[in-house]
Amino acid sequence: MDSEKLTDKILEIVPEAQQEENKQFLTFLIPPDKLKTLTTHLKEEKELDFDYLFCLTGVDWGTELGVVYHLTSTSLNHSVELKVKTDNRETPEFDTVTDLWMTADFFEREVWDLFGIRFTGHPDLRRILLEEDWVGYPMRKDYTDEVNIVEL
Repeated sequence: MDSEKLTDKILEIVPEAQQEENKQFLTFLIPPDKLKTLTTHLKEEKELDFDYLFCLTGVDWGTELGVVYHLTSTSLNHSVELKVKTDNRETPEFDTVTDLWMTADFFEREVWDLFGIRFTGHPDLRRILLEEDWVGYPMRKDYTDEVNIVEL
């Protein structure tokens, strides 16, 4: 499916999606409450067949926290990048996609551990890199570590 048809299909599923400029990937900003609907369609519809989540990354944009998803169809050879954002820095939360792509399991655990973004419905959301008693989320821009002072 070419980029134009894929764009039309995504906007048909989620009319509120905003296409963003990106030279490498077809990129959309998705309202968080539409993430599960869109990703389910992308995975399950035969004409889309996004069978591979190859990257899921947490991002701190300063005032907003978010997650970026990179999906591809290995059979149809098309890719898409999806972004979700929230300005809720106290309890950021998005739906899990582990039920669609098992590769999301460790990715979501890493994002939870380092950014504090919770994934609703994740089967085993627990720390993966940091110790259980770690305080704070070291990948956030507002994080400070008074013990191991490292400044960029």
